[in-house]
Amino acid sequence: MPEEIPRVELTPAAAALLRRLRAEHGPLMFHQSGGCCDGSAPMCYPEGEFRTGDSDVLLAELTVDGVEEPVTFWMSRSQYAVWSHTRLIVDVVEGRGSGFSLEAPEGVRFLTRSRVVGP
Repeated sequence: MPEEIPRVELTPAAAALLRRLRAEHGPLMFHQSGGCCDGSAPMCYPEGEFRTGDSDVLLAELTVDGVEEPVTFWMSRSQYAVWSHTRLIVDVVEGRGSGFSLEAPEGVRFLTRSRVVGP
């Protein structure tokens, strides 16, 4: 049986930042909307602070070494329709985004890279 390709994964830098944010803010979640500008970047919030609903899809419960609970990764359903054929790789880059994501004061921002996956 072939191994399933994860829909969402973290780079080591993203995992390290999530450990620091978890220590400061408690359990975490991501939401990626289909908005413009920083609205198309993954936003990290304290778990439950961003309300999800029928217009969102839970893509992953990410396991991060050193973090007790999974970090959920949600995406707007309309954005998922466009990106359903990709594997999302959450990374960190220098520079501040303009959203409410928890990493903003750190001088870095989360960024989603993608790779096309087969059917």
